[in-house]
Amino acid sequence: MLSLSAVAAPAYAAPPPTTPHRDPGNGPERNDVAATDPPVSAARAASGENVAGDHSGYPRKTKLRVYPENPADKSIKLGLAPYHALAPKLNALQARSDRISVEVAGQSGLGRDLYLVTVTAPESPFETRRQDAWRSLIENDPARAARDPFLRHGYKAPVWINNNIHGNEWEGTDGALRVIERLVTSNDPRTADLLKRNRFYFNVTANPDGRVAGTRQTSQGFDPNRDFVTASQPEVRAMRGIAIGKQPLMMLDEHGYVENTLIEPTTPPHGQNYDFDLYIKHGYANGLGMEQAVKALGRPETAKPEIPFRDYEPGSWDGWAPIYTAQYAMYHGAVSFTIEIPMRVNNAEYETQPVAELQRRSVINTEVVEATIGSTLDYVDRNRGELIANQIEMFRRGTAGEAQREIPDGFVPGFGPEDRYRTEFPRAYVIPAGADQRSAVAASRLVDHLVANDVRVRQADRPFSLSGRRYPAGSYLVDMHQPKRGLANVMLERGSDISAKVPVMYDISGWSHRLLWGASVDIVTHGRLDVRTHDVVAASPTGGVDAAPGRDLALKLVDGKDVSAVNDLLNRGLALGRADDGTIIVPASARPAAAEVADRYGVRFTEARGTAAPLSRKTIAGAVGPDELKALRDMGFEVRPVSAAVLNAGFDWSRIDLLFVSSGLRYTDLTPAAKDALRAFLARGGVITRGATGARFNTDAGLLEARPVAGWEDGNGVVSVTGGTGPVGGGALPDSFVYGPFWFTDLGPSVQVEQRYASGNPLVAGHWRTRDDGTGGPLEAAGQAAVVSGTSALGGRAVLFGTEPLFRDHPKGLYSQVAKAIFWATSK
Repeated sequence: MLSLSAVAAPAYAAPPPTTPHRDPGNGPERNDVAATDPPVSAARAASGENVAGDHSGYPRKTKLRVYPENPADKSIKLGLAPYHALAPKLNALQARSDRISVEVAGQSGLGRDLYLVTVTAPESPFETRRQDAWRSLIENDPARAARDPFLRHGYKAPVWINNNIHGNEWEGTDGALRVIERLVTSNDPRTADLLKRNRFYFNVTANPDGRVAGTRQTSQGFDPNRDFVTASQPEVRAMRGIAIGKQPLMMLDEHGYVENTLIEPTTPPHGQNYDFDLYIKHGYANGLGMEQAVKALGRPETAKPEIPFRDYEPGSWDGWAPIYTAQYAMYHGAVSFTIEIPMRVNNAEYETQPVAELQRRSVINTEVVEATIGSTLDYVDRNRGELIANQIEMFRRGTAGEAQREIPDGFVPGFGPEDRYRTEFPRAYVIPAGADQRSAVAASRLVDHLVANDVRVRQADRPFSLSGRRYPAGSYLVDMHQPKRGLANVMLERGSDISAKVPVMYDISGWSHRLLWGASVDIVTHGRLDVRTHDVVAASPTGGVDAAPGRDLALKLVDGKDVSAVNDLLNRGLALGRADDGTIIVPASARPAAAEVADRYGVRFTEARGTAAPLSRKTIAGAVGPDELKALRDMGFEVRPVSAAVLNAGFDWSRIDLLFVSSGLRYTDLTPAAKDALRAFLARGGVITRGATGARFNTDAGLLEARPVAGWEDGNGVVSVTGGTGPVGGGALPDSFVYGPFWFTDLGPSVQVEQRYASGNPLVAGHWRTRDDGTGGPLEAAGQAAVVSGTSALGGRAVLFGTEPLFRDHPKGLYSQVAKAIFWATSK
């Protein structure tokens, strides 16, 4: 039977600090594997964000569709549940018990259902409406919620268990199924009482496509546990919906594999926007409880679980970035954990270990999952009142605009100065409308994204003034006196340079929707907000045609949506032009089509002036990462994935206009025949390169005279740049993004600098240090060429990026810079 007994946390002597295993795909190493298309076309997935909208009571019986048996499912070899077995299992449990409900929270990229299982005592529709009203009260009127004795005694504590977000970290699903079955079939009175006081939500497999294929990533090649502030993947949008709709007090994200088992809380740095005092007390206590539950399994492989907060050096397993499930969930009021089960069964081990050994390891891993879940459910039940008050207090502080609390040393054992990260929240952010807005479509996208993440946005009904600036009606206001101010701020702030605070970081340390999404956003530091506004559910339309009838139209490429509109028109066979400054000219005869795409993409056409050269649709051969493949296709480019292997097998260059090289293609790996075909293309076609792979390709193929200099390989974050007047750098944003930054020196006379790293220290936010030998740091990069262009020695045009303008589908305000590079490099 499921153990839910309380476990006291004993005194513990910390082992020597260690560094956890770093899984592939986190950073520069992604340059080695080019993106490929999935085996079948991806289905457009449901967002999953309305899973909390049903008030019909519990249980909610859903007859799940059953998928055909798939003997190729990679979980079968491990003795684990294949995806096709999940729906029959859950259907049978629903038929057997009134404690279980199953909803389809969304679909994967390949169209597989995402199962959200709710385990709780039966509820009448009235009881469910009351629970939903209390959940809403906690967020929307936390001061009143804190005074409500009925809520305090009657609110069911919501707990979210997320599993298998990395597809080849399988056992979270199987451990969760064990817990589910025991909870819904047990005759133990204590289990019945437990389910009267709590609701337990299980996302059975967060990445079913990866589970079946045995891959860490989704079917689009994305790591979903790096995607939460961007939510480019349907699986992540479904999880976002669970976090918002269910508002868990506590959540676990079950991963693998770290020897001995890893249980958060994390090392420093801790996100500066958290009310960390409301997290760490229960985070550490429940972590210790899970540790004891894992040790109690009595297996040598689980005898020494690791808690990064206690056992690791700062930065090696941090809580800084909101890209991870657990760190993102904290902004929605959860005390959250990443759990790394111990016995590796994926990657090389999956192929080389005997089946019996793999299955032995999977049994242990499944037991660890079961132990961490059982211990957590028990902890929540014992501390239910305090955890409810905890979440109420977080939302209350945000609504009241109170300062974060100073946390004293020893607040929990081991808490000290290295753990102390705080910020001062501004009074508001303003996203101006009209002439003050660089890109209206970017502003609209940002507003819709904020709203989708449960950030409150309001729109001005009339003109107003704040901090000495005048704003037109229709401008957007993000009042930082709101429950989830931490999430609002982590998206809209610039971030922090934490290079000097920790020696290493596990993954990226900088991001900013304000600086990298292309919208103009102003900061109001203090003062009253005497602005007449209304709540925003969706941003106002931004598209239109601002030109007299019968006149040619112009569209400046300042956003990726502008590029999508252009490619849409080109794909209709319309004759467009491109002016010398990169502006796209649309003939007056195409006005109806222009009006249609203006409405579809939110772009605005103005009246054209001057002449333009003909512009045709572009087809790209892309040796690129999955993030770049998605971004290019989202802009409407036709991209044919390539790699060294594809080119060596024989590739038809006749319909290709441009080669984009950033991953999986080394010139020296090509056969003589493939090199000859490539060089023939390079004499006429364009080239764009990015990063280490691109820089090496430029040198080996003898394209532009430019010596690449590699910055610190793990250096990453938002950087200040200065643009030139060239075809790529002109009009670009003043900030860019880097991961493993490059710059270019010893430029030949025909090479033009399109963009430079800013003088001084170009790092705005992130983690970028010098190497031990003193090289590769941001001060060395200052003033150096970050993006260059020119005509190659072979005859075609080339653009070299030392920055990351398409990284993980995040810096959307940089996409148009890449598109301008494509159009310039393919023009003559």
